Amino acid sequence: MNIPFLSKKLKWTAAEWNETELKKGFFRPNQKFCTEESSRSNIRVEHLNVSIQGNRILKDVSTEIPDRKITCIIGPSGCGKSTLLKSLNRLQEHTEGVEVTGKVLVDEEDLYAPGVEITHIRRKIGLLSQRPCPLPMSIYDNVAYGCRIHGLRNRKKLNLVVRHYLQAVGLWEEVKDRLHSPAGRMSIGQQQRLCLARGLAVEPQFILADEATSALDPISSRTIEDLFLKLKEEYAIVLVTHTLRQALRIADYVIFMYMGEIIEAGPAEQIFKNPQQELTQKYLQGVFS
Repeated sequence: MNIPFLSKKLKWTAAEWNETELKKGFFRPNQKFCTEESSRSNIRVEHLNVSIQGNRILKDVSTEIPDRKITCIIGPSGCGKSTLLKSLNRLQEHTEGVEVTGKVLVDEEDLYAPGVEITHIRRKIGLLSQRPCPLPMSIYDNVAYGCRIHGLRNRKKLNLVVRHYLQAVGLWEEVKDRLHSPAGRMSIGQQQRLCLARGLAVEPQFILADEATSALDPISSRTIEDLFLKLKEEYAIVLVTHTLRQALRIADYVIFMYMGEIIEAGPAEQIFKNPQQELTQKYLQGVFS
């Protein structure tokens, strides 16, 4: 089978497409694919405060993200959900007037420590935004982009990575004959799955998703949810959602926020069936939203 890539055709062979080879993680230049329990990554937040132009958004937030589970951050609009999510990857630092105190520890390395080099830390954390934002390049190059940035140049390996992650997000059969075409021509639902494939291609340990299905139609939303349920077997997933129904469907762990604080956090079944805090009870009952 001949597949067009940019200006030339490359031939896929059975030897090239080897699932076992992929799982060895040879396309991760700096580390092997993490499967051992002892080598799993973790994120821990300690006394995090975020202010923007003097307005305090997060107030002494402390929490830990459980591994290989879907953590849903819920709460009313403006409570600090997205700010907390962005703080896990230092995406607030270019906002004018932002001040951050406290710690965000990724594998015990503090993202906010003076002089910290965060490129290798960010590589561990994939981000899926509210609206899909494919890069202005081909479908193939969107998935390969991050790998190239991190030093993977071998075309054979890039071909394998692109195919692997397009298959992982259910796009391969839909786009395999137009990999050289602009990503912007895809449907919104396809673009969101492409952005997920792009984030996964650099082999993060965590996936952060900020209301990643809110701009999608119901079918595309359910497709992304189903992907998250599969991906949690290897990744910790943190999802900001304004839809309680979504959290009820997919959450393993829940963080409820109100006015910049974490009011309650715990296993989803406990939070939804037996919340301990009055504010949590009222929110789940729909008293405020």
